[in-house]
Amino acid sequence: MLDVRGLEKSYGALPVLRGVSLNVAQGETVCLLGPSGCGKTTLLRIVAGLEQPDAGEVCLATQPLRGLPPHQRHLGLMFQDFALFPHLNVAQNVAFGLKMHGQSGRAAQARVAEMLDLVGLSALARRSVTELSGGEQQRVALARSLAPRPRLLMLDEPLGALDAALRERLALELREILDVADITALYVTHDQQEALAVGDRVAVMNAGQLEQIDAPQALYLRPATVVAARFLGLTNILPATYPEGGTLAHTALGMFVLSEAAPHLLLHPGYAHLSRQAGPGHIPVRLAGQVFRGALVHLTVCHASGTCLHLALPSRAANFAPEEALYLHVEPEGVLPLR
Repeated sequence: MLDVRGLEKSYGALPVLRGVSLNVAQGETVCLLGPSGCGKTTLLRIVAGLEQPDAGEVCLATQPLRGLPPHQRHLGLMFQDFALFPHLNVAQNVAFGLKMHGQSGRAAQARVAEMLDLVGLSALARRSVTELSGGEQQRVALARSLAPRPRLLMLDEPLGALDAALRERLALELREILDVADITALYVTHDQQEALAVGDRVAVMNAGQLEQIDAPQALYLRPATVVAARFLGLTNILPATYPEGGTLAHTALGMFVLSEAAPHLLLHPGYAHLSRQAGPGHIPVRLAGQVFRGALVHLTVCHASGTCLHLALPSRAANFAPEEALYLHVEPEGVLPLR
């Protein structure tokens, strides 16, 4: 559906996009995940026609978009501030998108009703948008963007203005709505959990380049680069050397066999276990800190080398004393090479 090939963009001497290529299939949601300044919003603006690339090509349903003005691309845009009209009620705000595409009358009214039903706001159709909660305003903005049946919906930090608890709940609702609408979407966020919840695939960006793109579970369980791992909150990264050659990695915590030689390795917390008993391949550590987070306890354990690792265990299983001597075991599947 959407095909981006070799996009380059610089502002003066500052490169913002460096050879970015990706595709979004029909009905798929791809999340662009990365820190501020990594180029994700610039990529979105180029697809929308609001910026022109220095090099590269954007195609939508095989149609090259270069030179095509934004209003002729038939794309939907949704931003962080929602951009609702305070003098219009909920239904009128949704209908505005249709009017901009020359649609009115009974067909437009039926489409507005359909969209409000989709986002669960049918009962609020005549209410002023100024009387709505932040979550309800977000759903009005989404309904307005979906109403004209865009070929591609683009969302730029759509939940960024909401508090953390509401953002988590609405991310799940948003994913469900996009699935039901069967819309193709490109979604920009800096929030890792939001990207993993919403995207069919997640593309991690850094310094104008695409680090890795994969399904959420595959990306989290098998990050390919140090940058991708760190941005996903996976910080148990060790420098590795290979004195004997091959794939036997030497680290500050001992030796690990990798699937391939790489300058760093990740000890994935999802495959890590703590015990009071030593065993084959177990690493002696000391409990340096623990923070209760409800269902999980976040633990910091430190090795005699000074290397510290971060784990998260179910609260009921984390009954350890401060400074207690423990043993860490990481399953082989959780020892990953990182570029």
